[in-house]
This record gives sequence, C-alpha cells and structure tokens, in this order.
Amino acid sequence: MGPAISSLIIMALAIFLLSIITDDFFIVSLDQISKKWRLPSNVAGASLMAAGSSAPELGIALFALFSRDGAHSDVGIGTIVGSAVFNILMITGVSAIFRPAKITWLVVVRDCVFYVVSIILLLVTFADGAITLIEAAAFLGIYSVYIVVLFQWETFIPAHLGEVIDEPDPETPGHSPQGGVYHRIAVFIARLLGFLMGNPETAYGRAFVVSILFITGISWVLVENSVIFAEALGIPPIVVALTILAAGTSVPDMISSIIVARQGRGDMAVANAVGSNIFDILVGLGLPWILVLIVPGVDIILVDSGNLWLSTLVLLGTVILLFVFLMTGRVLSKIEGWILITVYMVYVVWTWLGGS
Repeated sequence: MGPAISSLIIMALAIFLLSIITDDFFIVSLDQISKKWRLPSNVAGASLMAAGSSAPELGIALFALFSRDGAHSDVGIGTIVGSAVFNILMITGVSAIFRPAKITWLVVVRDCVFYVVSIILLLVTFADGAITLIEAAAFLGIYSVYIVVLFQWETFIPAHLGEVIDEPDPETPGHSPQGGVYHRIAVFIARLLGFLMGNPETAYGRAFVVSILFITGISWVLVENSVIFAEALGIPPIVVALTILAAGTSVPDMISSIIVARQGRGDMAVANAVGSNIFDILVGLGLPWILVLIVPGVDIILVDSGNLWLSTLVLLGTVILLFVFLMTGRVLSKIEGWILITVYMVYVVWTWLGGS
C-alpha cells in the first residue's frame, strides 16, 4: 500500500498547487488579455476563461497522449469525461443547495443543445475505439461554431428576452472565508509563486507563460502518479481518471461556483458548469488528438472505449436530467440539487465497483 498512499498524497498536493496557479494567476492573466483584446464578455468567458478553468484537464489530456508512448491515453480522456459528469452533477447541485438558481431559459437551451451535440459526437467517436484526424477536427469545428453563435447571440436574441433577475442575498457573503489553515497556506504559496509569475494584472504576459509551464509540469506529475496509484490498487487507470483526477481538477470550479451562487448569481454557476464542459469535450479532447494525429506515421489513436462509452452515456443522461430540472419553473431548487449530488455519488460507486 506504500506506493498507493504516496502517489495519492502527491496527487492531492499537485491538485492543490494546480488550483492556486489556475485561479490566482492563469485565469487572472487571461482576464487581462481578454480586456486588452476588447472581447465581449460572453466570448471571453466561453473561450479564454473556459480555457483557463479547463487548463488542468487539457494539460492532463496532452500528457496522457504523449507520455509512455500513449499507453495510458485513456487517463486524459477519462479525466475530461469524469470532470464533465462532476461539473453537471456536483457543481450545479452544490450551487443549488447554497441558493436555488433562477435561470435564463434561452441561454440554457443554447448551451445544452451544443453540449448534447458534443456528447453525441463523443459517442460516435468512441463507437469503433479509434480516433481519426477528421473526427478530431470535427470537435474543434463545432467549438468554432459555438464561439460564432456566442459572438452573434445578441444580434438575434434581445438581451432582455427570457432574462431572470436574481437579487443577491444580503445575509450571505459572496467572498470565500479569509481564515483557516487552508487559506493561509494558499496565500503563502501564491506569494512565493508571485516572485516567478509577477503581478498577473499588470505582467499578464509573463504570468500566462509561466502558468502554462507550471500547469504542464503538474499535469505530467498527475498522469504518472495516477498510473502508479491504479497499479498499486490493481485497478484500471481509467477509474482513477474518471473519479479522483476528474473531481480534483474540478474543485476550483466548484468553489468559484459556490461563491457566485451565494451572491445570488446561481444562473452564472450553472452556465459556467455547462460552458466549461463544452470546452472540455470539444477543445480539451479535440486539440490533443489533432496534435498527435498530425505527426507523420500516426493515422489513428486507439482508445479502450468500454468504460468511456458507458460514462459518456451517463454524461448524456446527466445533461437531460439537468435540463428537465432547469425547465421546471425555471429554477434549480435545493431538492433537485440534492438529487444531482446523490446521482453523482451513485456514479462514483458504480465506476469503482465496475473497475475493481
């Protein structure tokens, strides 16, 4: 059990460091870049901000494909699929428990349609256990269409149509707690990293580049240790990716969603979960696959689609369940939030029992 415990501790520390780098430096630098380019907020959120919050999953997917001659490429795919399940069930569920989320129905329909298309494309790609360049290019192509739709959205749909105003709760603070050992350690590490990163609001170019380097290195550590952990327990690495890595890399998103939900912006928390998933699937998988498939002599990428196929079907079921909940009264209630969390717990148990 020694290798299992040590690799689990390393993964926990790596995820903790990754959350600090992503939240305090990478996303802040991307926010400044989007302002510099004068991008509309919805386009910036769906592109640069989504890339920032999804950088850990993208880094893991890249390293899983290139390390050990791609022997554990399923780890990267599993992390993204598992993260998508976590985002839909846990993030939206926990956010609704903190405060029921009133939604803008046209935006929900828009994002859920693109999300379902992404999942269907994923199912089609996994059907034969092989990924081709055309299939990989289709992922980025659909994401490009999504960005165009976002950019032109207010041209066709009036901003006020279907809008729901959710007043902030004056009794619930909107900021994360400033005390506690966890917070003090995070602040201390962020200050140390600041010597290398610089101020991400002013030296955003430097912070962006150095963040990418750190995220890349930490992603390698996570991939290697997830394989060690799985081998020590005698389970497929895909099980670790679908649960531990997926949840760990999504915790920063959940924390930020809880904060905005407590501020009375539950709509934003739901949109963040769905929008991040669209990026994760279409870019987080499509981009690494294309980078591998353009290498001379590489025509296809083989994947063990057994567990991935079933989890992707689960993913399709979760978005249908979320959509039904959101469209019943245009509010995601606390009870519905608890149902989503319970479904996720069942999914985790099912995944581990199936892989053990």
